[in-house]
Amino acid sequence: MKKINIAIVGLGNIGSYLYKYLKKNKQILAKKNNCTPNIIYLSAKNKNRNRGFKINNKQWVKNYLDVTKKKEVDLIVELIGGSEGPAKKLVFNALKNKKHVVTANKALISKYGDHLSQIAEKNRVNLEFEAAVCGGVPIIRSLKESLIANKINKIYGIFNGTSNYILSLMDKENKSFKEVLIKAQKLGYAESNPTSDLSGEDVAAKLKILSSLCFNSFLNKNIHVEGIKDIDKDDINYAKKLGYKIKLLGYAELIGKNIFQRVHPTLIRDSSYVGSIDGVLNAVIIDGNPVGQSIIQGDGAGPAATTSALISDISSILRGNIKFPFSISNKERKKLNFKHISERYFSAYFRFNVIDKPGVLSNITQVFSKNKVSIKRLVQNPNKNKKTSSIIIITHSRFFRPVYRWPSKPVFIWFE
Repeated sequence: MKKINIAIVGLGNIGSYLYKYLKKNKQILAKKNNCTPNIIYLSAKNKNRNRGFKINNKQWVKNYLDVTKKKEVDLIVELIGGSEGPAKKLVFNALKNKKHVVTANKALISKYGDHLSQIAEKNRVNLEFEAAVCGGVPIIRSLKESLIANKINKIYGIFNGTSNYILSLMDKENKSFKEVLIKAQKLGYAESNPTSDLSGEDVAAKLKILSSLCFNSFLNKNIHVEGIKDIDKDDINYAKKLGYKIKLLGYAELIGKNIFQRVHPTLIRDSSYVGSIDGVLNAVIIDGNPVGQSIIQGDGAGPAATTSALISDISSILRGNIKFPFSISNKERKKLNFKHISERYFSAYFRFNVIDKPGVLSNITQVFSKNKVSIKRLVQNPNKNKKTSSIIIITHSRFFRPVYRWPSKPVFIWFE
């Protein structure tokens, strides 16, 4: 039986899990793919770290870049992470040396995917990145293969398990953002430095990749990004009273040759499908023609879910499927015009924390009036102990400019 020789570079939690899975399931994967996955080299920062398995000297490669030069290597799995440094050098060198590459690195693909795709296409090797977007949710392969007959005009959903867990727990347990974040870190659902997850940048990187696949375009770096750090339990509770939940959504839509890409907290009806997605789950919704609406959900992160996606990519290469990284040739991919979120109609939620004194409400409503924003609903909740008041304003749909001159900075959330 034919075999594919594999080098795994990066042996953290995911790399170690993948190695053990491939060793244990080598024979069944060989039978299913009519080709044997054969791990011949491993490389990482520290050979002697306790990973639950021993690395023999024949397998170990001290200089990770050496695996790109070894003629016997067919496929390199990059699990270093990051868009620069070792990961970038490894993947660029591997493709230039005509090695297939499988990666879980969304930062690298969202930044350098266009260039890497050109090298892979030129050298007729695969660049696979199913594991880079939504972990165990098979969205990349679905877009490349299962939905290939469809013209897709919209893709959106929950693409980050950390932020979804935090917002879900704030809703269920009526706890503050800070309290829930600490719990998420203790349980391993949030990194010690969760900035990328909380700022929306993690979702933005994934959305760039998905947009490119959906719309047959080059990666569009322009994207409106807001995170969840300013969301308070008061916002969660007010949303609940209105019949909504707050979710961090990634959203891309193609209208003509214009693309709207946005990441932001969104008020979603609690009775809707997306409103029901809680905890660390991810969910992706695709609108296409002729299929209509398709929904895929699953665990978005973790060694098991990520390994599932990595094995899917490895199996595709074992079967000899040589294909374009972004589904079509680079010659056929398009450049799209980015349109800002301010060029679309939305309703919006505003929460102002203000000193409870005469004239404050009037000053706020004057800003709305001056900018021709119609108020749909207004609620004022005084807090007598602190001599402050929360003013909640729901608007009718209209264009919203990025900045207004407010007498007091509000919490701002879009409706969907």
